[in-house]
Amino acid sequence: MSITSNSTSNPYSSINDLLSNVRNFKIIESTLREGEQFANAYFSTETKIKIATMLSEFGVDYIELTNPAASPQSLADCKAICELGLKAKILTHTRCTLEDAKLACDCGVDGVDVVIGTSQFLREHSLGGKDMTSITKQAIEVIEYIKSRGCEVRFSSEDSFRSDLVDLLSIYRAVNNVGVGRVGVADTVGCASPRQVYDLVRTLRGCVSTDIEVHFHDDTGCAVANAFTALEAGATHVDTSVLGIGERNGICPLGALMARMMPTSRDYILSKYKLHQLKAIEDFVAESVEINVPFNNPITGFCAFTHKAGIHAKAILNSPSTYEILKPEDFGLSRYVHFTSRLTGWNAIKSRVDQLGLKMTDDQIKEVTAKIKQMADLKVMTLDESDALIRSFHLELTNGQS
Repeated sequence: MSITSNSTSNPYSSINDLLSNVRNFKIIESTLREGEQFANAYFSTETKIKIATMLSEFGVDYIELTNPAASPQSLADCKAICELGLKAKILTHTRCTLEDAKLACDCGVDGVDVVIGTSQFLREHSLGGKDMTSITKQAIEVIEYIKSRGCEVRFSSEDSFRSDLVDLLSIYRAVNNVGVGRVGVADTVGCASPRQVYDLVRTLRGCVSTDIEVHFHDDTGCAVANAFTALEAGATHVDTSVLGIGERNGICPLGALMARMMPTSRDYILSKYKLHQLKAIEDFVAESVEINVPFNNPITGFCAFTHKAGIHAKAILNSPSTYEILKPEDFGLSRYVHFTSRLTGWNAIKSRVDQLGLKMTDDQIKEVTAKIKQMADLKVMTLDESDALIRSFHLELTNGQS
C-alpha cells in the first residue's frame, strides 16, 4: 500500500466534516448584555453606542443587549441602539415570559433571545419547582408570540450541561417544531469539557433542523476550546464578549475566538472581520470597565508577539512561521525580538546592530552579545542600556581601527 500521497501532510490538521461549521459561523456579540454583568461594568448610553458601533464595524453578525425590562435606562438604551441603523442585527436577551417578550419587541429589536432554566438546580431554586411540561408549554407560547411580531427568536435552555439529556432533547424538538430560529446551548456555570460539548451538540444537531447557538462560561478555562469544539460538532452561532467580560469569569472572548479560528479558517475570518480594529475595541472596553488587557491575552497582550529565547529569535528572524501560528500583521500589529536578557542569542543582537545602522562581523557581534549577557546576569537591562552597550562596543572597534 502506497503512503506517498500523505507523506507531506500534517497529521494534526483538521478533518473535513460535513457537519462542521468552523468555516461558516456567526458571532453573537454580548458585551452589552453578558458584559454588563461583569463586576466592574457600568456603561453609559454614550459608551454603549460607541461599543455597539465599533462591534458592528468590526463585522460581528449580531449585538445582544441587556433585557429592556432590567431598568428604565436599559429600556431607553435598547431603543437608542436599535435606532442607530447598524449593519449588525440587534438582539435582546430576556426571560421566557410574554411580558418580557412584548417589551423587547416594542423596542424595535431584530430578534429576541429567550432563556429558561432546565436543570434540576434551576427548576427548584429559580423557577419555583416548575416541571418540564409547563416549561415547554411556556416556551412555545413565548416563541409563537415573538414570531407573530416579525422578530427572530432564539430559545435557550439555561444550565444545559447539568440538565437531563432527555428533557433537553424533548424541549429542543418541541421548539424546533414550532419554527424557532435558533436553539441555544448554555454552559451557564462553565462546567463542560470539550468532549461533553462535542457529544451534546452533535446529538442535538441530529435532533433539530434549526440553527444552534452556544454560550460558554470560562469558570474552568474551557470557553474558547468549547466554542471551537461546538462549531466542529455542528453549532452555527457563538456568543462572545470583548475580553470575555461577564458574570464571574465571563464567557468566550471575541479576540481569543478570532485567534483560535485563524489557523483553521483564515480566509473566512479575513473576509468577514476587520481584525485591525480588534486592539482598539479591546482597549476601549478595558478602559470602560477599568481593567488592563491581560499580558497573555491572545493577539493583543503586550507580549503576544514577543520572542526572547535565543533559539526562538534566530528562527523567527529567518522565518516567522517557525514560532508564530498567527501573523501580527493580520491584526495591524508587529512582532518584537527581545534582546536585552541573559537568554539573548547573537542572531537577535545582529538584527539590532543592523537596525542601528552599525557594521560588525559575526565574531564581533558574538563578542558584544557575551557582554550583554554578562550585564543581564546582574540586572534587568533596558533597551536603551543594551543599545548603549552596542554603540560603545562599536565605537571601541572604530577607534581601534583608526
